[in-house]
Amino acid sequence: MATGAATENQWLKGRVKAVTSGDCLVITALTHNRAGPPPEKTITLSSLMAPKMARRGGIDEPFAWESREFLRKLCIGKEVAFKVDYKVEAIAGREFGSVYLGHENLAKLVVQNGWAKVRGPGQQNQDKVSPYIAELVQLEQHAQQEGFGRWSKVPGAAEASIRNLPPSAVGDSGNFDAMGLLAASKGKPMEGIVEQVRDGSTLRVYLLPEFQFVQVFVAGLQAPSMGRRQSTQEAVVEPDVTATSNGDASADTRGPLTSAQRLAASAASSVEVSSDPFAMEAKYFTELRVLNRDVRIVLEGVDKFNNLIGSVYYSDGDTVKDLGLELVENGLAKYVEWSANMLDEEAKKKLKATELQCKKNRVKMWANYVPPASNSKAIHDQNFTGKVVEVVSGDCLVVADDSIPFGSPMAERRVCLSSIRAPKMGNPRREEKPAPYAWEAKDFLRLKLIGKEVIVQMEYSRKISPGDGVTTSGAGDRVMDFGSVFLPSTAKGDADVAAAATPGANIAELIIARGYGTVVRHRDFEERSNHYEALLAAEARAIAGKKGIHSAKDSPAMHITDLTVASAKKAKDFLPSLSRGKRISAVVEYVLSGHRFKLYIPKETCSIAFAFSGVRCPGRGEPYSEEAIALMRRKIMQRDVEIVVETVDRTGTFLGSMWESKTNAGTYLLEAGLAKMQTGFGADRIPEAHILELAERSAKNQKLKIWENYVEGEEVVNGSSKVETRQKETLKVVVTEVLGGGRFYVQTVGDQKVASIQNQLASLSLKDAPIIGSFNPKRGDIVLAQFSLDNSWNRAMIVDGPRGAVQSPEEKFEVFYIDYGNQETVPYSAIRPVDPSVSSAPGLAQLCRLAYIKVPGLEEDFGPDAGEYLHTVTLGSGKEFKAVVEERDTSGGKVKGQGTGTELAVTLIAVDDEISVNEAMLQEGIARMEKRRKWEPKDKQAALDALEKFQDEARKSRTGIWQYGDIQSDDEDVPVRKPGRG
Repeated sequence: MATGAATENQWLKGRVKAVTSGDCLVITALTHNRAGPPPEKTITLSSLMAPKMARRGGIDEPFAWESREFLRKLCIGKEVAFKVDYKVEAIAGREFGSVYLGHENLAKLVVQNGWAKVRGPGQQNQDKVSPYIAELVQLEQHAQQEGFGRWSKVPGAAEASIRNLPPSAVGDSGNFDAMGLLAASKGKPMEGIVEQVRDGSTLRVYLLPEFQFVQVFVAGLQAPSMGRRQSTQEAVVEPDVTATSNGDASADTRGPLTSAQRLAASAASSVEVSSDPFAMEAKYFTELRVLNRDVRIVLEGVDKFNNLIGSVYYSDGDTVKDLGLELVENGLAKYVEWSANMLDEEAKKKLKATELQCKKNRVKMWANYVPPASNSKAIHDQNFTGKVVEVVSGDCLVVADDSIPFGSPMAERRVCLSSIRAPKMGNPRREEKPAPYAWEAKDFLRLKLIGKEVIVQMEYSRKISPGDGVTTSGAGDRVMDFGSVFLPSTAKGDADVAAAATPGANIAELIIARGYGTVVRHRDFEERSNHYEALLAAEARAIAGKKGIHSAKDSPAMHITDLTVASAKKAKDFLPSLSRGKRISAVVEYVLSGHRFKLYIPKETCSIAFAFSGVRCPGRGEPYSEEAIALMRRKIMQRDVEIVVETVDRTGTFLGSMWESKTNAGTYLLEAGLAKMQTGFGADRIPEAHILELAERSAKNQKLKIWENYVEGEEVVNGSSKVETRQKETLKVVVTEVLGGGRFYVQTVGDQKVASIQNQLASLSLKDAPIIGSFNPKRGDIVLAQFSLDNSWNRAMIVDGPRGAVQSPEEKFEVFYIDYGNQETVPYSAIRPVDPSVSSAPGLAQLCRLAYIKVPGLEEDFGPDAGEYLHTVTLGSGKEFKAVVEERDTSGGKVKGQGTGTELAVTLIAVDDEISVNEAMLQEGIARMEKRRKWEPKDKQAALDALEKFQDEARKSRTGIWQYGDIQSDDEDVPVRKPGRG
């Protein structure tokens, strides 16, 4: 558009934005060079006067509405050509002009159809008339003769054309019942005509056919604010459209206000507030699409000021469009949660996703948007297939990656399911109970996935801090990897090919659909599942179906006795119900080591520690121990198994046999060369012992793993061979304490654990004695205690102490030094608390007894002699021995007041001696051989034969216990007392 006076009598082109009455239009420029909305003009058709619509408190002039509707429907939104014929300065410089729609003169069409009067030459200045005045007069006369429009000759037509307006349309909206209208029309499309656009997301609308004049906020969004102006007139709504010249200069002129327009005027404000960026552009965007247009309003709610909240739909050719979505999509409005909650879930999600995309693309009002800091990061190109090894919880799995070699530390990957959160499992060691439905969620996945091949699509990682409410190992942050896990598709054809290429059911979606979890509401720009919409849909179905956590029902109560954290005595109380010789159904909860597991027994509703009878893997830190654990995790982790319980050891671990899918689970380890049969157990005690022996023999023949250096007749210790008694473990030890009765404690020479503990203790900075009452050790606690003989501080276990709280620093505690086997009574002042990092390591003192011989106890005849001899030959300054392990007794060996653990039956040989201590004590007559049995293994029979020579020597020379000849039956546990000995 050109500028100022040059626009008069100059034809211009534009588009009709609004029609305010039957003779007045608002026209915008087709093109412009400046930022923001294009310039616009308000043009009143020259020499015409249309009927006026009702103003505040008034009524329509006859045919006013029909007149406006004729012109509105004729030209709204269409391209026109126009020129300004003249201006009338007396009425704010209003511009009058001629407008052409195509080849049709709009003034002629209006007059021809009888919708406006013509101001004749006598009614106005001669230079203030339309160039087409003569034709207009003739057309008016013709319309009058024919009775067109306002000249209708039908009786009562004029009265009938006057609208019966409700109070809201004539300035009295005080009694308007917004809630009643919402209740009657919620969710139903209502026809309307937009009379004013306050800002991009606020409209004033006539609701047809009652002509209720209402204000509607577009649901789910908010456009930039237009600010406030100082004068009431400046705040008047809509049809007082600002008339801007066709050039860049602007003049503020306004057309006459209708009553609805007067009603819409905002209250005067004494404070001027400037508009937000893009406010004018958003307003123009909305005006261009809906101002004076037919729309459909779907009411969604009402705010506290009785303003209606609704969705607005308009037609664009044959397409129906959502105004709210269009505003957000073009970066001219932002998503607003409070009103979006009134929409259905699908519309709400679509609106939110559209805003997020605009933010990413930095469209319009988001041009300078800075994404919030996120602790998540996308993972690319890390898809893999593998078998599910463990179900940690309802939203976390451990999957063995098929592409990584078995035994590698990276072979198992922990995958958290993207964008969902299942109830927490809790932690029994911290007395945290599982949340409702946590157990059901985990067991659902266990039954569905354990041992199954799955397809994993990694999606994002997230850095978890201790403050996020997620338990982390250690004080620092850790990173969790999230992905979507799918069961392979069961499509027809080659099953292997289909599984490798086509994901089937989404595991996260299955969990959500059953009500075993919720979908995470991510923040903007936070990474999320690639299948987020499907998860939300599944959650909506679960909520509608009141499933799982969405139901009013309580989760089934789970009362499980966890014997793995209970005392050994409590475990023994369960032995009668578990050891009836029948197979018991169980679930492997965790693999503690290659041969030791945590099992859940549904029938007894308890969890137990369980170890194989007669099958042992390398210990923690030894070669192949981790590989044994990895193998059993893949074979039996969280599988349904059957067990037969034989006994329980003194640590509370149950011993027996296990079957998985009718296969003895011990054979998995033996066949792989990751375990060996334990000679201390008689073969007659172990079910299917012959099968286990065959499995071990197969691994030996193939020289697998621990048998890689195996030679017939040689012992194998952790993969290396030594010429020794067949298949017997040999330890290099020093004796630290002698108990009597042939029992004693040893430490392994060269053990890194010993050096580590000693270094830790040496580095401790011990403080003064604790304040009375601040530290109350109880039986079984690990503390630091000061050994009375050398005043050194050592780790100790409280064996006995005063009942109740400590009252004096001199109160006595009986302690057992777990690294040496000594036991003594010390005062409270000689005890200190110990850091968990020091106390958590197992005790270094190993309980042993002399194998195959019986030594009298200290209270028996020759007991003190035997004890003194053993003390003399073993205890010395660093004297080293070779201990050949003949048997391991895991079910007994506990000495009253002394620690717990496996008791080793050993042959003890000093490095520089020709005979063992066992043989020497038989030779000295202070011990005797244990009773022989017919079914002893050959290697034991050979050892007993060698010992018998030394016993025969003592018997013949009547040494020690043989001085009066043969003692009573070997069935007796101890030698008979000699008469008269003190």
